[in-house]
Amino acid sequence: MKELRQMIRELREDHDLSQKTVAEYLNVKQQTYSNYENGHRQIPASVIAPLASFYNVSTDYLLNVKRGRMGSVDLGSTYLADVTMYDVMCDIQRLKPIGRSHLYSYLQYLTNSEKYGDGGVKKKKAGESS
Repeated sequence: MKELRQMIRELREDHDLSQKTVAEYLNVKQQTYSNYENGHRQIPASVIAPLASFYNVSTDYLLNVKRGRMGSVDLGSTYLADVTMYDVMCDIQRLKPIGRSHLYSYLQYLTNSEKYGDGGVKKKKAGESS
């Protein structure tokens, strides 16, 4: 299980940000933030929510809280082979709006294909019109 300090370092690096940039957002010195990432200083609870907001992730994700209920997704878990849900979400966010729209339409098509087993086309019942 990753520690909070590892999570914030990975997020910062994934977003190609400097420690100084994140430190300025948090209104702390760069050295203080560096100490958070290196484990030389405890990360205050008051910093966790702003970090989650900054990276657009949940505090549960930052704290590596696992929840086994619908609607709560562990973004750090392996989704496909060596791809995490976080990787998938980042790729989706990089798409232009039209690409997201096409992706969503395709997901609906695939969902219907599995649901109806007919290539995504819902079969009409006898006597049903278009």
